Amino acid sequence: MTLFNLGSINVDKVYRVSHLPGPGETLAATGFQQGLGGKGANMSVAAARAAARITHIGAVGADGRWAVERMMEYGVDTRHIAVTETATGHAIICVDDAGENSIVLFPGANRIISDAMIGQALSQASPGDTLIMQNETNGQVTAARMARDLGLRVAYAAAPFEASAVQEVLGLIDLLVLNEVEATQLETETGSNLKDLGVSDIIVTLGSKGCRWLSDEGVMHFDAIPVTPVDTTGAGDTFTGYLVAGLDRKMPMAQAIGLATRAAALMVTRHGTADVIPDLKEIQDQTFG
Repeated sequence: MTLFNLGSINVDKVYRVSHLPGPGETLAATGFQQGLGGKGANMSVAAARAAARITHIGAVGADGRWAVERMMEYGVDTRHIAVTETATGHAIICVDDAGENSIVLFPGANRIISDAMIGQALSQASPGDTLIMQNETNGQVTAARMARDLGLRVAYAAAPFEASAVQEVLGLIDLLVLNEVEATQLETETGSNLKDLGVSDIIVTLGSKGCRWLSDEGVMHFDAIPVTPVDTTGAGDTFTGYLVAGLDRKMPMAQAIGLATRAAALMVTRHGTADVIPDLKEIQDQTFG
C-alpha cells in the first residue's frame, strides 16, 4: 500500500545552548547545524526508512530545492512537492544540554498548498492507502474529506496543537496522535474525554513515560525504552512515521507501537532531525539497556 503525507518541509537551523533562553535573555550558542526538517518531512523520511512507500504532498520555495532532493535520496516520492515563489518554511531550534528544545517556526510555502495540488496527488491513491497530516500546512480538512471519499485511512498528528484544527477533522480521521499536554487541552476545549471523540484509535505520547493507546477495546499503556537523550527534536515525528508505516505493513497496533517506540528511543540519542532518523535495520540491530 502507499502512504500520502500532506506535510510541511522546513529548513531546520539548530543552535546548541547551555540552557533554553528566557524572556529578554541573549545567549551565545555553542554550536550550529542546518538540515532538513519540518514535521511533515520528518514523518515522510521516517516512513521511508521504515520501508514504507511514501508520497509527500507539500511545497517549498526555490531556496528549498535541495530539501526536495534530499527527501528523494531518503526514499520519499517527491513528485507532488511544488516549487513556489514563497520562501521555504524554516525553524529556529534551540537545544539545551539536557536535550530539551524550543522552536520558532516560519510556515512559508507550507501554507500555500492548493486544493488542486492535494487532489492531483490523491488521485493516485487506492482504497486501503493512508493519508497522514499534521498541523503545519493548510488543507487538512479538504485532504481528509478527499481521502475518506477515496476509501483511505486518515492519520492526524495534532501538532503544532490547535484545538479548533483538531475539532475540524474529528469525524474524518481514524488515528489521532498527540502528546499528554495536547490531550488535556483537547479534552478541556471539547468538554469530552478522548475516548468519546469518535476516533477509532488515539495514541497519547508521554515522553519518557511511554504512551497510551485508546481504542474501543480500552486503554493500553506502553513503556518507553530508557535512554540518555541528547536531542528530542523530531522524536515524536519519528514515532508517528514508524507507527503509520508499521500499520501500513499490517502490523497489529501493539506491534507497530513497539516498533515506533524503538525508533524514537534511538532518535533521541542523536543530534539533528530528518537527516539522522534511523532506518529499519538500525532499529532491529540496536540493543537497548
